[in-house]
Amino acid sequence: MTEKLKYVRGSGNIFIDLGFDKAEAENLKLRSELMMRIEEFYERSGMTQAGAAKALGLTQPRLNSLLTGKIGLFSLDALVNIATRAGLNVRLVVKKAA
Repeated sequence: MTEKLKYVRGSGNIFIDLGFDKAEAENLKLRSELMMRIEEFYERSGMTQAGAAKALGLTQPRLNSLLTGKIGLFSLDALVNIATRAGLNVRLVVKKAA
């Protein structure tokens, strides 16, 4: 069994590769990045979920939804607010598409 493996180079945005249109893919990419940074804040903080939720202005179940990757429950706007409360500096860079 010596089958030659085929591979396809990714686009750099997993959401485009999964079939989302460009606009939605960019939104999902930004939201996922913010969610990962907030999760890193939580893990480094040493706080319980309840303590971190309070510090971030969330309920514990809402923080749990974020930590378990329920991206559809969070808007980009909400995630920017949460990240700011975590002491993160959020910046948006806009460039002309290649």
